[in-house]
Amino acid sequence: MNRQKHWKLRHWIILGYTVPVLALIASAGITMVNARQLVKTSDELKRAWEIHERVDHVNLTVQVMARATRGYLLQRNPTSLLDFNKAKTDYMAVVDELNAQITNPEQQQNLTQITALIDQFIDAHQDMINLVNQNQAAEGVQVWRESNGRALNSEIASLLTAMEDLEGEIVARDEVKQAAAIRRLQVTLLIAATLSLLLSALIGSLVVSKASRIMDRAAGDIVTSASEIAASVEQQERNSSQQAASVSETSTTMDELGASSRQSAEQAEAAAAGAQQALTLSEGGTRAVERSLDGMTDLREKVDAIADQILRLSEQTSQIGGISGLVSDLANQTNMLALNAAVEAVRAGEHGKGFAVVSGEIRKLADQSKKSAEKINALVADIQTAINATVMVTDEGTKTVEEGVRIAEETADAFSGVADAVNNVVLNSQQISLNVKQQAVAIQQVVSAMNSLNNSAQENANGITQIKVGTHQLNESALQLKVAI
Repeated sequence: MNRQKHWKLRHWIILGYTVPVLALIASAGITMVNARQLVKTSDELKRAWEIHERVDHVNLTVQVMARATRGYLLQRNPTSLLDFNKAKTDYMAVVDELNAQITNPEQQQNLTQITALIDQFIDAHQDMINLVNQNQAAEGVQVWRESNGRALNSEIASLLTAMEDLEGEIVARDEVKQAAAIRRLQVTLLIAATLSLLLSALIGSLVVSKASRIMDRAAGDIVTSASEIAASVEQQERNSSQQAASVSETSTTMDELGASSRQSAEQAEAAAAGAQQALTLSEGGTRAVERSLDGMTDLREKVDAIADQILRLSEQTSQIGGISGLVSDLANQTNMLALNAAVEAVRAGEHGKGFAVVSGEIRKLADQSKKSAEKINALVADIQTAINATVMVTDEGTKTVEEGVRIAEETADAFSGVADAVNNVVLNSQQISLNVKQQAVAIQQVVSAMNSLNNSAQENANGITQIKVGTHQLNESALQLKVAI
């Protein structure tokens, strides 16, 4: 207790900062631990979602390979073969990624079974494709019918669905863990903030209490001395102000006595010249404002005409876009008809080969028409964007013209004020005569000001003595306050 009584104010202040800082450091450590757990849970949840997406992708690649094989069996279309090979490559890449990501034993077992089934699926479909390449399409179709491919597809789809369901359960568990980690982090932050506030409030109140007692003692002495100094300084300031005002008034008055007569003649002459010049400028300014208003009116009409033309252009552009849409729809319908014709040609066998060639050419023309329509749509969109930008610029131009009209009207009002200024010149001429009369009164003020100087000098001497005593007391109080801090 005796040791605490000798603590200085800086020791209490250091204690007030140290305790909350230590509390914040401890809470930060706990928060970091919870944050790491939250990051770990988030990573597991992210990995589970990625696995779920890749399982979906595996299902998609199997469907693509099945469709591509059927298309190649029916039409021997090179595009179908490319789709089959691409889907096969994508499947292998996705399976490698799943093997690297999956850690759940049950999911690993499901992935092993699915991989074996899909390998059988790929081998069977590859055999069908090889038969087509050997000009044995009919045999390939027969193999597809006899291989019970649909049952294999159903088994693969069932396993993929099981994997997706299990991965969904894993995702749900990870989301629960993540929510729990977030709640723990929130509770930790709340407790840390509460403890920091309580400790800061407690230590702060102790510091404030200690500082207030020390400051009160020093402040009492300072206030007393400061009050005496303030009274003396205030009196000194008034006396000094009076002396300065008296001296300045004397000098100014004497100078004005010599210059007033010359200024009176110069002001009268300048007033006449200024009035004539102001009238001339006012007339010229009025004419200029009238011409500006006429020009602004013509400009506003031209801007409105431009806006009308832009609106008509926008309507025509919209019509072009509608026509392009009709062309695109026609191309899509033509393409569908060509596809149906190709299917019928395949059914017709040798008699439908010529019809298949014609349908292929029609399909190419339909694709070209569709691409041309898409290009036209893109151009129409660009033109529409440019038209919109032009409309915005035209609106800004209209606003600028309106602002110019407003400024011109304000200018006209300003020139009306010039006429009032000319009338003020006449009043200033009358004020000149009054200044001459005030010169006599200024001479009497010089005599009174010199008498005030003598009385203020005596009062200044007494005030200086009081300032010395008050300053000495203020220095002693300042030293005591420094030692206390």
